[in-house]
Amino acid sequence: MADTIWVYAEVVAGALTPTTLEMLSQAAAVGTAEAVLLGRAPADAAEVLGAYGAAKVYRGDDPVFDTYLVLPALEALAVLIRAHQPTAMLFASSYAGRDLAAGLSARLDCGAISDVGDFELTDGGVVATIPALGGSYLATSTFARPGPRLLLVRPKSFEARRIGGTATIENVPAPEEPALRTVEVIDRVEVPAEGPQLEGANAIVSGGRGLRTADAFHMLRELAELLGGAVGATRAVVDAGWVPYSMQIGQTGRTVKPDVYIACGISGAIQHLAGMKQSKAIIAINTDPQAPIFQFADLGVIGDVSQVVPQLITELKRRKGLA
Repeated sequence: MADTIWVYAEVVAGALTPTTLEMLSQAAAVGTAEAVLLGRAPADAAEVLGAYGAAKVYRGDDPVFDTYLVLPALEALAVLIRAHQPTAMLFASSYAGRDLAAGLSARLDCGAISDVGDFELTDGGVVATIPALGGSYLATSTFARPGPRLLLVRPKSFEARRIGGTATIENVPAPEEPALRTVEVIDRVEVPAEGPQLEGANAIVSGGRGLRTADAFHMLRELAELLGGAVGATRAVVDAGWVPYSMQIGQTGRTVKPDVYIACGISGAIQHLAGMKQSKAIIAINTDPQAPIFQFADLGVIGDVSQVVPQLITELKRRKGLA
C-alpha cells in the first residue's frame, strides 16, 4: 500500500499559494497525495489541488477557520491526523505553516522538522534534507520514533507539476469547543502588490546596501520593468526601511529561483544566498572585486551600480526601440 502524504493547502490573496502546489506535486511523486483545505478558498480550489496530484481533499469551509486564529484549524488537523494517520504531513515555511506545525507537535507529542529542502520515504520512515550555510552543505534528519511526522518545507524546493488528476472531497466539520474561539481575527491588512510577484518572476533585479540610498531602487524598478521581472532586496535594506519586507530575499525572507537574478550592490552574505542561490543565471554588480557574491555569479561586473545600471537600461531601451 502506498504511503499517504498530506499537504496543508494555504490560500493567500484569494489563491492557492505556489508552495502548496509544489509540495503537492512532490507528495504525488513519492506516494499518495492528499490535501487539507480549511477556510475561505477559490471555488475551483479542490479541482486545482486534484490537477496537481491530490487524490483526496479534506475540505472545511466553515467561517470559523477564518474568524478565529489557529486554534480551530489546529484542532481539526489533530482530529484528522489521529483518524487517518498519514505517513507525513507537509506545511509551507510560512507564518500559518509554522504556527500549525508547532501546535500539532505539542498537541500530538510528535516531531517536526523545519527548513526542509527535500525528503524521501525509507522503510516506512521519512528522511528530510535541510540545506545549511546558504546551501553549501546538506544535512539530513529523521524521526526517532513512530507517530505523526511533520515537515516544514522551504518555498521553491520542488517543481509544481500539473498532472490533470481529480480529487474526491471529504467534508471536515468545524470544532465547536468555545475554548478554541478565544483569539478572534479583527482585521487583515494586505500590502499592495507592485508588478510581478517575486516567487513567479523569471527575472529579478535585487538591491543591497551598495545602492547607498533608497532612491536608487527607482532605477532597479525601471530595469526590472524592461526585463518583465520583479524587484527584490536584502535584509539590510529592508531593516533600513528603504523597501517593504515583502521584497526581502534570503533565509528570513523569500526564496526565489528565476531564470536571471541581477544582484546590484549585494555583497553576498550567506543568509541572502540561501534565498537566491538556485537561480539559473546570476549576474553580480559590485565595486568590491572580493565580494563573496562573485564566487556564485555566472557573470560579474566590477563597477558602481549607479553607473552600470543606467547604461544597461539605456542599452535595453535601444534594443527594444524605446530610445
